[in-house]
Amino acid sequence: MEARAVKRYIPTSPRKMRLLVDLIRNLSVEDGINTLKFSKKHPAKVIEQTLLSAYSNLVRKLDTGRLDKKEVVIKEAFVNGGPVLKRMLPAPQGRAYRVRKRSAHLTLVVENIEEKN
Repeated sequence: MEARAVKRYIPTSPRKMRLLVDLIRNLSVEDGINTLKFSKKHPAKVIEQTLLSAYSNLVRKLDTGRLDKKEVVIKEAFVNGGPVLKRMLPAPQGRAYRVRKRSAHLTLVVENIEEKN
């Protein structure tokens, strides 16, 4: 069974978030959380919160109570671009430079590993 969590309008560039998301894809939830906890990059905290949300959604969906974080795998993880805020920055000689403040949408899908006997 699988569950998902979506976090939208994160005020970080999608390119910077993809660097971290690529690190945790196909890992267990426990390994993904450990990887994100010790990362120095800014979006790691947001990704960690979303990962814990996806894990909680799966536990709630199963109705069996507890599910160990080692038994859950990050099946899909991707980042899409969100809306871009366009701002102007004053420049010399009466000009203006455009500043593009990017945002991102994060989607995480987790799945439990079922043991086959």
